[in-house]
Amino acid sequence: MKNVAIIMGGYSSEFQISLTSGNVVYQSLDKSKYSLYRVHILEKGWELVDADDAHYPINKHDFSADVKGQKINFDVVFNAIHGTPGEDGLLQAYFQLLGIPQTACDYYQAALTFNKRDLLAVLRPYGIKTAVSYYLNEGDAIDQDKIIATVGLPCFVKPNKAGSSFGISKVKTKDELLYAIANAYKEDNELIIESFLDGTEVSVGVINYKGAITVLPITEIVSENDFFDYEAKYLGKSQEITPARISDALTEKVGAVAKRAYEVLKMKGFSRSEFIIVDDEPYMLEMNTIPGMTTESILPQQAKAAGISLADLFGNALELALATDTK
Repeated sequence: MKNVAIIMGGYSSEFQISLTSGNVVYQSLDKSKYSLYRVHILEKGWELVDADDAHYPINKHDFSADVKGQKINFDVVFNAIHGTPGEDGLLQAYFQLLGIPQTACDYYQAALTFNKRDLLAVLRPYGIKTAVSYYLNEGDAIDQDKIIATVGLPCFVKPNKAGSSFGISKVKTKDELLYAIANAYKEDNELIIESFLDGTEVSVGVINYKGAITVLPITEIVSENDFFDYEAKYLGKSQEITPARISDALTEKVGAVAKRAYEVLKMKGFSRSEFIIVDDEPYMLEMNTIPGMTTESILPQQAKAAGISLADLFGNALELALATDTK
């Protein structure tokens, strides 16, 4: 049986969500087909956590662990880390250097998609529409009038490289802008400020399933809060309706844009792209390459609607990774 390391945790505000995702993957995969090991990758250290909750340090030289005198090497890694270092390309590059296949996209695609500004800049020439945006880096002079003249009000202030809606604010008045910028800088030293798009928010999962790039049933997001923030995303303050209540023609159109983005970027593994539909035109906000994997998360909901069980969804990702030569 193949030894599978399910890596979870990470160094960002999302580490707790990632631990939940990783444990769902661990519980869902077929233990008669794989030898499964949970690996916590946290700022305080990297550890294999066994079924009895005993912790063993990971040797970063070759990504192995010594468990009760037996050296454990891994044939494949299931990447369930949201945020850095699992979603931004750092671990993808590390595993490629070691020749260990992993379930996420390659390091370049991970770094690109983790940077909202760069991602949208790469996709715009392919006809993929985006909101009007303004960029700020920490230390830049903040010209509030220029920002508002560019993006208008209301607008969204977002960390450029962070997930799970941490640090995002909807700004309705000029007075709120400086606070929103300071709040976003707590998460990242680069910001993206975007015009408010008044439309229907949808989330589109695109995966490689059994060798075919597949668009999953689309989810419509209706937030009880002012937007799809952390509470809406993780604390039940939103309705997630799959399939989305949009026409068949629009479903096809949004799905085609999400699939086009996946193909243009030469993606692998999972992706979940967020769009706002305004006047029947989809505007792309971002692409997540390691979306939530809990039973309540959007991509697993979409897979379920497509008739794909969690065991199949996660097992498919492992098999595709194992079929890829990383050497």
